Amino acid sequence: MVPRSPPNGLGPARGPSAPAIAAAGLTALAVAMGIGRFAFTPILPMMQQDTGLTVADGGWLASANYLGYLLGAVSVAALALRVRPATAIRGGLLVIGMATLGMGLETRFAGWVMLRALAGIATAWVLVFASAWCLEGLALARRPRLNGVVFAGVGTGIAVAGGFCLVLMQLSATSAQAWIGLGLLSLVETAVIWRMFGAAGNTRVGDGPRSTAVGWQWDADWARIVLCYGAFGFGYIIPGTFLPVMARQVIHDSLVFGSAWPVFGGAAAVSTLAAAVWSRPIGNRRLWVLGHLVMAFGVTLPVWWPGIGSIMIAALLVGGTFMVITLAGMQEARALAGPQAARLMAAMTSAFAAGQIAGPICVSYLVGPDADLSKPLLVACLVLLMSACALSAWGGMRRSGEGQGKDLR
Repeated sequence: MVPRSPPNGLGPARGPSAPAIAAAGLTALAVAMGIGRFAFTPILPMMQQDTGLTVADGGWLASANYLGYLLGAVSVAALALRVRPATAIRGGLLVIGMATLGMGLETRFAGWVMLRALAGIATAWVLVFASAWCLEGLALARRPRLNGVVFAGVGTGIAVAGGFCLVLMQLSATSAQAWIGLGLLSLVETAVIWRMFGAAGNTRVGDGPRSTAVGWQWDADWARIVLCYGAFGFGYIIPGTFLPVMARQVIHDSLVFGSAWPVFGGAAAVSTLAAAVWSRPIGNRRLWVLGHLVMAFGVTLPVWWPGIGSIMIAALLVGGTFMVITLAGMQEARALAGPQAARLMAAMTSAFAAGQIAGPICVSYLVGPDADLSKPLLVACLVLLMSACALSAWGGMRRSGEGQGKDLR
């Protein structure tokens, strides 16, 4: 008997294979997050040297990107069931490539603000729609462990962007050249996976059979997921934006301080592969709590032990938990919301974006004239610990684990 293809076109008969879905998702998230969101982090020290950009100016540019990310996530929440994934993903990737390229051609601060905001909107669209499309396709293919490959794309993109900037710094290249190079790279990667997402171009996320998870019903359980995901956005974003700057403050060798970001990305990429396996026996929410605790330690480590060694360890700890929490959170959203997962993911992404906006603003007001990031890092640590307590005291952990097992086995 020939196996019958599911209604959403992701089955074995006509749709792309599970490894192909995972590879396309990895590439899309590498472009969206590794370049669209995080390229600014390794380029910031280069912009400081080229243009005299201050830490506070960097905070405002980062916040512009996060504001765009918030607007993009809110629009996804409103339109998730009426937009085709192929349209959203392809369009978002194109906008990211052009906005990144534009950063190297623009010279005005106001122009940078607009371009970073535009990239943020597109990043949210790609993250939500690509995540939902890949998680649904891999669940239907009964290959949930490949979820880790998809989310390894973020760390892979971070490592590639960081390594690219590290090489350019050794060649005494400018920040404009870095932006242009990464913009061209993102457009090339978009061209490679363009047809892949077209394979699902006539479907919408959630068109397939309903999972055993409950339907769309906003309640306290879901509200706490959203709020804790927002706390995660605030907690990670300060080292996630200023880690190379912190390294540059203690050592001026670009080969050393420039390595902090590739370390962050490499840890993020590897950790998701392990987390995809751990999430089944541990449970998504317990894995989420553990991630917050480890991240809180990594965030505060440079405060108590200043030096390049603590910054590199912080890069490993924060990078190694950043995508673990993302993976656990997105899997939790799909386990709870089923076909409506894109909406819950969009709500979580909106809260995450709000936390990201607050983080750099906190830095801009607390950093002080000596560019000391200790106070913002301590605030981030406190927020992460509070959210970990809220998650660990949550009576719904048992229900979450059961739902996930039914949906993803």
